[in-house]
Amino acid sequence: MIDGIDGVAVGHWSDPVALTGCTVVVFDPAVVASGEVRGGAPASHEFALLDPAATVPTIDAVVLSGGSAFGLAAAVGVTGVLEEHDRGLPTMAGRVPIVVGLSLFDLAVGDASVRPGVEQGRIAAAEAIAGAGAGSAVGRIGAGTGATASKWRGIERAVPGGLVGALRRDGDLVVAALVAANPWGDVHGAGFDDEPWPELPPPGDTGLERTADGTAAAGSGAVTNTTIGVVVTNARLDKLGCHHVARGAHDGLARAITPAHSRVDGDAFVAAATGAVDATVERVRAHAVEVVDRAIRQVAAMADLAPGDRLVP
Repeated sequence: MIDGIDGVAVGHWSDPVALTGCTVVVFDPAVVASGEVRGGAPASHEFALLDPAATVPTIDAVVLSGGSAFGLAAAVGVTGVLEEHDRGLPTMAGRVPIVVGLSLFDLAVGDASVRPGVEQGRIAAAEAIAGAGAGSAVGRIGAGTGATASKWRGIERAVPGGLVGALRRDGDLVVAALVAANPWGDVHGAGFDDEPWPELPPPGDTGLERTADGTAAAGSGAVTNTTIGVVVTNARLDKLGCHHVARGAHDGLARAITPAHSRVDGDAFVAAATGAVDATVERVRAHAVEVVDRAIRQVAAMADLAPGDRLVP
């Protein structure tokens, strides 16, 4: 998967009982990156610096985590580990690691009191830096441990999501994706392709409303969502080029999920370029669409996996 690109390493922390986890992608050296959010309910850390107009030119790591806003704390742990390894943006006060974090909502499964935090981010980052051999793994691990799909059909009909990935080679060019798939809608090929759409919630119903006994309002499952991911290429791109690749990643998501980018998903992608080969932005973007689409459709294989299990390629 994405650690098949030179200078990219991946580590995970998973709790298969509490059904949550985090996945850390570490770049060495730092890489040019940008990103885009298309979902209506994102949870992110340092995402604004990915704007092509922002000053910071590179990033050192991306953290994908469960735990909703609580899980963003994992990025702080990753920052600490990178500082200990003398990585980060040079400043007059020393190096400052640039770590982007994205979180999905998995609090409605397992134990909501357990979330990825500072120590869990440190564990995943240390695994990545050590090259512990877990980077190519996908399945119900890391940020995908508690992920589910098809919640627009009701929580009782949700199917397992997970951490998924894909890679494409085009001569010397490589484009790869790693995605934590936790959508409100259906993933094509994951069991509901021939079923009619469920009745959608009325305008204004985000699933945040609660009944008197504290359970979710009818039709909810709405808040338990978000698909997040990273696309990495070995192409030489600037921040604007990476932004276009991130847009392509969302196009791939829209091919694989119905409905995509809802008000109650926080769908977001980071696109990073290591700069090893020359390639046009449009060629990289076209491959990004394909790898994200292909990766997310791996959700169909998650139904046979227990939490903590890995998908054997």
